[in-house]
Amino acid sequence: MSNTHNLFNTLKDFDRGGGQKGQFYSLPALEEAGVGAISKLPVSIRLVLESVLRNFDGKKVSETNVRELAQWQPKAPRTQEIPFIVARIVLQDFTGVPLLVDLAAMRSAAVILGKNPKIIEPLVPVDLVVDHSVQVDFAGAADSLARNLDMEFQRNRERYQFLKWGMQAFDTFKVVPPGIGIVHQVNLEYLAKGVLCSQPPLYYPDTLVGTDSHTTMINGLGIVGWGVGGIEAEAGMLGQPVYFLTPDVVGVYLTGSLKAGVTATDLALTVTQMLRKAKVVGKFVEFYGPGAAALAVVDRATIANMAPEYGATMGFFPIDAECVEYLRQTGRTEEHCALYENYFRAQGLFGMPAKGDIAYSMDLALDLASVVPSVAGPKRPQDRIELGNMKEEFIRAFSKPVTENGFGKAPEDLGRAFPLGVDGRAALGGGSQEAVSREQSLKQNTNPTTESEMANNRPTPDSVPEAAAGSNGELHHADVLIAAITSCTNTSNPSVMLAAGLLAKKALAAGLKPHPLVKSSLAPGSRVVTDYLTKTGLQTYLDQLGFNLVGYGCTTCIGNSGPLAAPVEDAVVKNDLIAAAVLSGNRNFEARVHQNIKANFLMSPPLVVAFALAGRVTIDLTSEPIGQGEGGRDVYLKDIWPPMEEIRDAMRAALKPEIFRNLYRDFAAQNPKWNEIPSSVGQVYDWDAKSTYIQQPPFFENFSLQPGTITEIKGARPLGIFGDSVTTDHISPAGSIKKTSPAGQYLIEHGVNFVDFNSYGSRRGNDRIMTRGTFANVRIKNLMVPGTEGGVTKYQPGGEAMSIFDAAMKYAQSNTPLIVVAGQEYGTGSSRDWAAKGTRLLGVKAVVAQSFERIHRSNLVGMGVLPLQFKEGVSAQTLHLDGTETYDVLGLGDQLKPQQDVTLVIHRADGQTENVPVACRIDTPIEIDYYQHGGILSFVLRQLAAKSCK
Repeated sequence: MSNTHNLFNTLKDFDRGGGQKGQFYSLPALEEAGVGAISKLPVSIRLVLESVLRNFDGKKVSETNVRELAQWQPKAPRTQEIPFIVARIVLQDFTGVPLLVDLAAMRSAAVILGKNPKIIEPLVPVDLVVDHSVQVDFAGAADSLARNLDMEFQRNRERYQFLKWGMQAFDTFKVVPPGIGIVHQVNLEYLAKGVLCSQPPLYYPDTLVGTDSHTTMINGLGIVGWGVGGIEAEAGMLGQPVYFLTPDVVGVYLTGSLKAGVTATDLALTVTQMLRKAKVVGKFVEFYGPGAAALAVVDRATIANMAPEYGATMGFFPIDAECVEYLRQTGRTEEHCALYENYFRAQGLFGMPAKGDIAYSMDLALDLASVVPSVAGPKRPQDRIELGNMKEEFIRAFSKPVTENGFGKAPEDLGRAFPLGVDGRAALGGGSQEAVSREQSLKQNTNPTTESEMANNRPTPDSVPEAAAGSNGELHHADVLIAAITSCTNTSNPSVMLAAGLLAKKALAAGLKPHPLVKSSLAPGSRVVTDYLTKTGLQTYLDQLGFNLVGYGCTTCIGNSGPLAAPVEDAVVKNDLIAAAVLSGNRNFEARVHQNIKANFLMSPPLVVAFALAGRVTIDLTSEPIGQGEGGRDVYLKDIWPPMEEIRDAMRAALKPEIFRNLYRDFAAQNPKWNEIPSSVGQVYDWDAKSTYIQQPPFFENFSLQPGTITEIKGARPLGIFGDSVTTDHISPAGSIKKTSPAGQYLIEHGVNFVDFNSYGSRRGNDRIMTRGTFANVRIKNLMVPGTEGGVTKYQPGGEAMSIFDAAMKYAQSNTPLIVVAGQEYGTGSSRDWAAKGTRLLGVKAVVAQSFERIHRSNLVGMGVLPLQFKEGVSAQTLHLDGTETYDVLGLGDQLKPQQDVTLVIHRADGQTENVPVACRIDTPIEIDYYQHGGILSFVLRQLAAKSCK
């Protein structure tokens, strides 16, 4: 923050500890000023309100914004947008690389302007954690970690060179290199501070957005944060507001405590089922009450992590003594812990609310004592199954019709055996990267955003023939083929991780053996897990059961599960087997964990070990033996399940604050391979024209310090006319790159073999590829070319059919502006930066739609594209548009006001002209500035350049 203010006399002092004073914007003072009943607001709303109050500047954030949020009502209509300026940003590597590319491009532009490139720095701290690239190519051996790291660095060398440059070039853009952990666990254990300070001594709450839906994990520590798309993160990074609709807040009153043998995972799956039924999509969820107070922060974080699965924007737990204790246990200093507690006490935000303290939009309740051991599956995270019902539920799903979420098999097929061949084809493995169908997601009541992340935010696997070779025996339906202790959801929780290790120890002592056809893996979210599993001696027992360390990253949870043994893969595909994966992750959509494994079950880490030992999911672990041990004796789950006292003893012995301090001190020393990556140095990136991964985007070509003028659009041609519900998946390139696509042809022309194409997600740092992929989805229907699917259009005049990209380039040669016409809900689906960036780089000046998805509309403005909305009852169909027209947009000028009407002039091929009033969907004054400057990046670059000296 560059300037302080004293709106409503809220700038106050507080005791930050040790007799020292600090300043803060006081919410109690705001209530005393009569602005609203602040102390009755949900805690999550109050934390957002603090940011709105603190960032008041009269333009980006107005006094009206402060008043409206301070007067939040639980049952009011939700029409107002909140300008939320966050304190920091977290990124994973797939979504983070394009943001770093944009920063590098801004620095190159600054040099051309004669400015010091160092003026370009993120205006809030940004942390990128490389965690989405490691794949489980090798498993079940002592060298699995080293071999997977070797493969990871071979595949991602160009991307990692670029990230390494970014590490040394920026002060406020930090990179946590590969092999350290998963972004959300690293955030919880290390990056999060709870209270931050700028321009000492002004203190404020830690708030953030991240480019991954499971950013919500940090809500378990009482920190407001959620997942957003790349352009919203970019806005936040550059000190601009992230806008969101004032939310409903669902209060979940927790009572009681978990019974013996019940884990935080069981609780999280129960909450997911309950809240999905309650329809909390797009709402804040706030947990409170004595049951919430009794949960450790790691248990809260497990629940908060799954907010995308129950559909909420956040799954928030208020700040209390447990939060202070967690900060202390994970190595934060005593001084900081005192500051943290004192700050939130001064704000009236310390302590778990009781029933009746706060009025919520919806009230729900859960007695923790009612939670029982559970799994979820086989296709949706919310389909919780009590452990004792697992067998019968799978049998039921096996023959249930596919239309009813079953597998549509004949019941008599369940018992068939299928012999394995001696060998088989070497398969790529990993989850399917086929585009996500929003319609299918809506039918199945699943979250398309999280499924899209599994398809798009990871690499396309390479073939690794020797990775999992040599299998014999026979396969059956319901056999477990993948057992993965994976995902920050659970690996951040020492209680369930130690339980897995203790169960492995007891299983071996009882004489149980690992199942030979199960691909088992252990991929923790941080090196802390390895430290305590090693110190307790439990890692050796996990190793003996095949749960060797395979990497520190998302792995199987996002579909980076790697290949099965070739004979196994061959038998599964040839016989259409309904095989199973068991994993401690947060998503289990069909074919996304592994493209040929259809039944996927979420569960706690100790249950993953138990099902790996059983080798099948058609078993009732509450009453049937897992297997036979020494002397043929039956061994049951209850025989090897560790008691809570034993888990607590292990935690006390192994978890110390100094471990966290040591392991989060020197990242480079923990991964020598990162040190081997060569990289350019200096403040300005040395762009490599031959790179197919990283290219300088053309956002700042012919850039000047003077903002552009808002002018009318004349003589535009339509690039596409689309119907309703065109999603960001339709617009933005996603998944694997097809050989025949414009992007595929580009790669071939640049000497890239098809096997090395990788995914669009991997190549987001190259605008040449991403622009060619825009509107290239094989399922998109351009009404200008009736009866066809895919990214085709007609080039006018003349009507020659060609790819949308080729047509856009031909129009660019004649300086012809372009527009896109669409129906209802244009841009629905997960927020994608390239859905807006690609539109801009194709030369599209305006998108005219019947209605817009809120975030995509904002993203278009953020990239300098004009969103226009037809009046009610008007559409491309009522106007009989066919793509032969040219268009003008009149009424645009420097006096443009938010949401004013302008005129769309349609010049038809027969010479007739029609004037159509449309609403300009630039909705706020700051968006007018963005549009005039050609987008957020140009706006911020000019601001920074104007403030600097050469």
